Amino acid sequence: MFRLHDHNSTNPNCARPNRSIRELDERFLRILKIFKWGPDAEKALEVLQLKVDHRLVREVMSVDVEIGVKIQFFKWASKRRKFEHDTTTYMGLIYSLEGSGLVGELWRTIQEMIKSDCVIGPVELSEIVRILGKLKMVNKALSVFYQIKARKCSPTASTYNAMIAMLMQEGCYEKVCEVYNEMCDDGEWIAAHPKIYTTLMGMYFKSGDVERALGLVREMKEKRCPLTVYTYTELIKGLGKAGRVEDAYRVFLNMRKDGCKPDIVLLNNLINILGKAGRLEDAIELFGDMGSFHCEPNVVTYNTIMKALFESRAPSSEIAFWFERMKEKGIEPSEFTYSILIDGFCKTNKVEKALVLLEEMDEKGFPPCPAAYCSLINALGKEKRYEAANELFQELKENCGSSSARVYAVMIKHFGKCGQFSQAMSLFNEMRKLGCNPDVFAYNALMSGMVRAGMIDEAHSLLREMEDQGCAPDINSHNIILNGFSKSIGPERAMEMFSKMKSSQLKPDAVSYNTLLGCLSRAGMFEQAAKLMKEMKSNGFEYDLITYSSILEAVGKIDEDNS
Repeated sequence: MFRLHDHNSTNPNCARPNRSIRELDERFLRILKIFKWGPDAEKALEVLQLKVDHRLVREVMSVDVEIGVKIQFFKWASKRRKFEHDTTTYMGLIYSLEGSGLVGELWRTIQEMIKSDCVIGPVELSEIVRILGKLKMVNKALSVFYQIKARKCSPTASTYNAMIAMLMQEGCYEKVCEVYNEMCDDGEWIAAHPKIYTTLMGMYFKSGDVERALGLVREMKEKRCPLTVYTYTELIKGLGKAGRVEDAYRVFLNMRKDGCKPDIVLLNNLINILGKAGRLEDAIELFGDMGSFHCEPNVVTYNTIMKALFESRAPSSEIAFWFERMKEKGIEPSEFTYSILIDGFCKTNKVEKALVLLEEMDEKGFPPCPAAYCSLINALGKEKRYEAANELFQELKENCGSSSARVYAVMIKHFGKCGQFSQAMSLFNEMRKLGCNPDVFAYNALMSGMVRAGMIDEAHSLLREMEDQGCAPDINSHNIILNGFSKSIGPERAMEMFSKMKSSQLKPDAVSYNTLLGCLSRAGMFEQAAKLMKEMKSNGFEYDLITYSSILEAVGKIDEDNS
């Protein structure tokens, strides 16, 4: 609502709303909405005796009128005699342009503000950096930062944090370090800010530099900068991701000693870390202690516990108990809850339970979840229930209008396995027509189907095509072709492929070695096989029982032929 009275006025009459002024405001607002900005609205200003000042401009920028009206009014005001826009009016327009998505006009307004005589302070600078960062305009944000800084605007900790957060989100890690060093040079008081340390810590953990992250913790303590719950959360998350579970748990214990109260986000992260590390008892114990921290378990907590139970191969009855317990507590299962349960039951061969949950999910009005469908389709395919798998696949396409690349890959894989290669090829082409770019899993599934159908050269051509299309093959892609050469064409092509793999970035793994070893054994090339076995051991790989059995079988066959 438009207001002309000044809340900061010393006049006691201004403290009470003036009905006539409010009516004038509403009339002017209606004129702006009906007539837009033009001669009629300009005339209304004169009739209503509204003074064109910074407050009026700010109010017009904040009311609910078309963005075009705001832009026109802003430009008109700038041409008025004895009126110049200040930082508040510019920021009012910038916020409106951000909300309307007019990026070009927003950038022009920011540039105009910088070129003007406005005094831009740290608060405005922080906001501009935040807005440009949100719009992924990183270079422009950097340019503005240094332009305004050069005008003797001293950035605050919040400004630097906005810069660092933006650069980190875009993966500009080198620039983050550069800005951080500048911040330290600008004054120690700026560096000693928990939010900045926490952001930097997250960056170092993300890039795998654990020691530098821990160095920041030591620096915080040296500078007596308090470790907040957010800092502890980032520290525990980072250590957990680095596999240092015991260290993460110790941080939690020390945090409690230091009197920092954990929140639900920190506890959920720690439960997740403990669960993934197989420390289920500790995770459940922490769940039980949540009440003592005045934190009630939420849907994320229950999801994390149930996921950990599946990963620890707990009985399905125990997982069902936790699911019912969650519902009894009045916590509604989320889409992710159902996805975890469906995936878990599929992996433990409880497909019927998973199907019931999919139906329940639908009844509750959740949108079709591609991940849940993918798990079920894969499980049905493994049970050779191909018709049921295809039925679910068609259902997903009908409900969503399309499907994900991963679900297509699963269907292509199962069509290839059951000998319906034409169906697999048809699905692969369908993906492309629908604009669903095949990923590495889809390519691997089709190549595997081609190898099964004896189309080795075609599969090899698809591997090259895959690279041309910008989809990077993984080690499985190469192993599929290597397997095809080994079983259908012969050792020469297989050895050639293996040599190329050794000289590429994707080095042979245990599967590659065992595949070639089996091929050499079947061809009676035992001398080469023996050399390969030595090479395997020197590279830290072991030949599997199937390969060793095939070697013994091949040796036995030669003995029989000789006798």
